[in-house]
Amino acid sequence: MQDGSRVPGAHRVPVPRDAAGERVDRFLARSLGMSLSRARDLASEGRVRVRGKTCSPLRRLSGGEELEVRLPSPRRGPRSSHEPALPALYDDGDVLVVAKPAGLPVEPSVPGATSAVGAASRMGRFDVGGQALPGLAHRLDRGTSGCLLFARSDLALAALRRAFAASQVEKEYLAVVAGDPPGEMALDTPYGREPRDPRRFTTRVASARRARLSFRVERRFAGAALLRVRLGTGRTHQIRVQLAEQGFPVLGDDVYGVASPHIGRQALHAVRLAFPRPSDGQRVVAVAPVPADLEELLRTLER
Repeated sequence: MQDGSRVPGAHRVPVPRDAAGERVDRFLARSLGMSLSRARDLASEGRVRVRGKTCSPLRRLSGGEELEVRLPSPRRGPRSSHEPALPALYDDGDVLVVAKPAGLPVEPSVPGATSAVGAASRMGRFDVGGQALPGLAHRLDRGTSGCLLFARSDLALAALRRAFAASQVEKEYLAVVAGDPPGEMALDTPYGREPRDPRRFTTRVASARRARLSFRVERRFAGAALLRVRLGTGRTHQIRVQLAEQGFPVLGDDVYGVASPHIGRQALHAVRLAFPRPSDGQRVVAVAPVPADLEELLRTLER
């Protein structure tokens, strides 16, 4: 991560020799993890200096110099007055991991609506895309609880996205399903939208996109089981869809699964998240405690 990435406002970015000939805006976008248009705007507004002088976004770099970048204060958008307090599972200058409760959407449905993004924005400084909001590298369904990872800066968000793309992020879930699944199973299937209902997803389509996961049984009950699921890909609704279409629907899932009188949401919890820390690549592991409604479901099934 470039020097100054965690200093609010001020960045000193050394230009390596092999960047000679590159445009200022393109170099900044790559070095600070921001969009090309934002890098261009910063230079056009006189916020980028070389040897103490402002420069054009189209200026060609010589290599070996240093850019001084002064970022404006991030913009604050509308906020809800009803944001819940979120437990922090891990926090540093680059990233924040929180335990999202079931029922809380990750992003606001309309500006100012209650969301995990809005709640997290109160937990320290964020500057992503020029806004005082956390950067999202992944998402959880509204009805899913557990580990949710946010970036505090453009550069941290770019690093997390690279880690996800390189399969360097481990995501494990607990799922309570109906049926009698095998002790262990790996799934690698096509994945796409349901032709008759584009709001739903399915493995039963011809698609170049693949969905991969594996699971093992943690506990068995009469007609149900607790699974530990490890994701190989991060498709929308993936766990719910793949398990349901294998004959092991998630309890409480009113879209792909089966209703349950013992839990009012899908019995799915993002229990563990491991990723390389953007600042130095060290492995971070976050674990979200099992929420009370899922614990009660397991006790009920045990009885």
